[in-house]
Amino acid sequence: MPVFHCVTCGAQYPEADAPPAACPICEDDRQYVGPDGQQWITGEALAAGHRSRVSELEPGLLGLGVEPSFAIGQRALHVGGLLWDCVPMIDDAGVDALEAAGGVRDIAISHPHYYTGMADLAERLDARILLHEADRRWITRPDARIELWSGDRLRVGDDLELVRLGGHFEGGTVCLWAGGAEGRGALLSGDVVQVIPDRDWVSFMYSYPNLIPLPAREIARIRAAVADLAFDRIYGAWWHTVVDSGGLGKVLRSADRYIAALA
Repeated sequence: MPVFHCVTCGAQYPEADAPPAACPICEDDRQYVGPDGQQWITGEALAAGHRSRVSELEPGLLGLGVEPSFAIGQRALHVGGLLWDCVPMIDDAGVDALEAAGGVRDIAISHPHYYTGMADLAERLDARILLHEADRRWITRPDARIELWSGDRLRVGDDLELVRLGGHFEGGTVCLWAGGAEGRGALLSGDVVQVIPDRDWVSFMYSYPNLIPLPAREIARIRAAVADLAFDRIYGAWWHTVVDSGGLGKVLRSADRYIAALA
């Protein structure tokens, strides 16, 4: 039996003869169902029309994406045995590239919009999946490789640590890579901390496509958590969303700007 992906967000569902009646992730007010209604594609059809892209972003860091772009269009990041965030599919060339770079031990995902093809990727890469327990209800394809973690911080490597910031989702997580940016530290932010076109700033939202802001108290809490981290560079969720330097200061003053705008 096929597996079905939501065309809008990429979420994958268990094997079935027919697609689900709806995609709960897209029916949530942080996402959306398109004007043409709920659309589905089988995993087989997705793989037939798309391929993996793997590119080096800096020494020790690879990006993994899908071309042509599909669903939300995010790319994942590979560093030190960790695949950060996820994409809807991976082909043989993508698997080979990650194995050549040391393989994947863990897949950790920032928030449910990027759960996508995590079960398939974990099987192909022989990896466990780390998700924050606060977002368990958004898992669309349960799998034995999924491990739920709790609390606010989880070390996943010598210089890799997951940090729960919340905000966009209750379990919204970023990854701190201490060795990134030539040792100055890098924040792998998904869109929990959103890199925007003006690279001197970032943003924080409850819903990005529907333009729903977070309350000021949430941003103040996130700001306090980020202030304890050390990083210079920020890698957002897409190929072009990178704050090359000054990242920590930019996050803090962006939080201040956001809070002032809501006052």
